Amino acid sequence: MSDIAVFANTAITIVGVVVLILRVKISPAIALVLGAIYLGLVSGLGPEQTIKSITTGFGDLMTEVGLLIAFGVLLGSLMASLGAIEQLVERLVRIFGPRTLPYAFGTTVGTVLQSIFADVLLVITAPLASRLSRQIGPHGAARMCAAMALGIEVGLVFVVPGVGAVALAGVLNLPFGKMFIFGAITAVFTIITTLALFTALAKRGLWNPKLDETEELPVADVEPEAEADRKFPPLALSMAPLLLALVLIAVGAIAEMLEFSSPVVDFLGDPVIALLIGVIGALAIARWKLPKEQTETAFKRGFHESGQILILTGVGGSLAQTVKDVGLGELLKDYFTTNTLVPLLLVWAVAAVLHIAVGSVTLASITAAGVLGPVMPMLGIDPIFVALAAGAGSLFVIHATSNTFWLLQTLLPQTTRGALKSVTLTVSAASIIAMIPIQVMAFLF
Repeated sequence: MSDIAVFANTAITIVGVVVLILRVKISPAIALVLGAIYLGLVSGLGPEQTIKSITTGFGDLMTEVGLLIAFGVLLGSLMASLGAIEQLVERLVRIFGPRTLPYAFGTTVGTVLQSIFADVLLVITAPLASRLSRQIGPHGAARMCAAMALGIEVGLVFVVPGVGAVALAGVLNLPFGKMFIFGAITAVFTIITTLALFTALAKRGLWNPKLDETEELPVADVEPEAEADRKFPPLALSMAPLLLALVLIAVGAIAEMLEFSSPVVDFLGDPVIALLIGVIGALAIARWKLPKEQTETAFKRGFHESGQILILTGVGGSLAQTVKDVGLGELLKDYFTTNTLVPLLLVWAVAAVLHIAVGSVTLASITAAGVLGPVMPMLGIDPIFVALAAGAGSLFVIHATSNTFWLLQTLLPQTTRGALKSVTLTVSAASIIAMIPIQVMAFLF
């Protein structure tokens, strides 16, 4: 089959998946499988090899990320039940004060709290952000709304165990510790830089409080809180399982980068084992400090949330494996030089276009990484930067098709007009700004 035919069939596959999701209203999971079937059959793989590619891609990716996603979501659900988030935010207020609070809040949400499923994290932290926005002076609401959006979205795709970052690492077969280190660096730089830019623009007229803010706090924030009388464990105790898991992952990543090997470090530093230890620790604390029913509810919520993530991630692996088997990577390598700039920008652009069309950050990022990832090692580009570029591109133009957009608009003190600035504009800027550290690190490493 000619090169042009392979390129055309791959493009048709991607467009077809988008059409099936948007127009036919088919589940993204089913649309991705149908796309993989089409690509395999029309590209000459044949029925047997096409099915093998789909099942192999799904199975291999689940081997890589299945337990990691499940344990990460369970740990996050238990942490939410222990009241760790509310206490952590209160501590941030006392330590950093109102002036630098948005930066501390955004980076904390985008890094430390990424084990918590995005929608759950948003529902818990948004009322806290709303209250704090009234306490930090001029443009407080604008800054906290932007910090919230940046923390949720940027952390999702860059920081392990955020489900987007885990899925990207799995699709490209990356060490999770390496993704954790490089992703965290990218996330912190992106959140702080973008928030500083948004703050400067807001002060110069970008944000109009009369039009962009709601006069009253969102309903979720002003209703009497049913949990107000609950007795949470001390913050240090509640955070200990999560912090221990993150420290173990970081130690394992650093040891791997330094080429230091030890059975104990290799075992405990494995992200699956580290998160399992965190889950066991959080479960022990929950059973000690919380009613049995509350602990069981946290577990049920965690299993429910992880199921849909696992399926979508797995079928993304199916499409990626099919793209690899039809030989797209071998063909693309002849069209690029060893320069890292253009290939990584192409990854960013594909992810951005997919996200604009579909509205799913995770789906856009893993599809772009799966399609273009196989060719990058041939160009001398480390796949870690492909993952980061795909994650950055998937953040471009978060708009009305995104559930997160509407949650941020309704749960925070901002109008739809305001959300277009604090979410769509700001996270789109983050999408572009993130490419700065990604390209620099790709050049250096």
